[in-house]
Amino acid sequence: MISAAQDCHQSIIQLKNISFSYGDQKVIRNLDFVVKERDFVGIIGSNGAGKTTLLRMIVGLLPAAEGSIELFGQPIRKFRDWERIGYVPQKNSFNPLFPATVREVVLSGLYYRKNMFRRIGREHQQKCDDALEVMRIQDIADKRIGQLSGGQQQRVFLARALINRPDLLILDEPTKGIDIETQASFFELITHMHAHHNMTFLMVTHDIDMVNGYLGESPVQQNGKIQFFVRHSHEIENCKKQDLQHSLV
Repeated sequence: MISAAQDCHQSIIQLKNISFSYGDQKVIRNLDFVVKERDFVGIIGSNGAGKTTLLRMIVGLLPAAEGSIELFGQPIRKFRDWERIGYVPQKNSFNPLFPATVREVVLSGLYYRKNMFRRIGREHQQKCDDALEVMRIQDIADKRIGQLSGGQQQRVFLARALINRPDLLILDEPTKGIDIETQASFFELITHMHAHHNMTFLMVTHDIDMVNGYLGESPVQQNGKIQFFVRHSHEIENCKKQDLQHSLV
């Protein structure tokens, strides 16, 4: 039987000898890296360093040219439990003219790969309500996504990523294009979630002050121009699961 302490050290992501190139330019070379349960990993690097490429490989949108990726102990080619992973891509990948309400965008997070045509029932609506409440956006649930501010849109995308109550949350520059005050509020929210909920975080960001303040001033590893900063939260008392509908204040 696995003890609570051992269980909190299980591998969530394991990268083995990963390489990736765009043409003749190799952006990731022979990367070995492990993300443990309840780690918060911050990824820093210049534009073109391969940060977004790495995240896209981890969520299965790009194949690694070399090496292997394991998710929750399974090779990525065999992994099917995509609902366990919440992914918030870069904001610039979103079309603000897309004719959908906040509620519709959040509900779309239920359509993961193995269940593309599921019918939305009462249970799923409740999950949506919970995610909206956690992000404090239930009052704008019927607004069109394109009518919202940048900070509000990021809360919507985070609610969409959270609707399945994932074990792993992957964020690609989540505060890009939003004001300083909203950035601070966003970081306060996700660091609180990390401290008090049974979730693992992997985040690309250019905010070195946030990284240094929460994850430490020295990277634990570097690959090319990419630096990895890690905060471990493996204490037994912090490994108790809490539902998303619990208040995050």
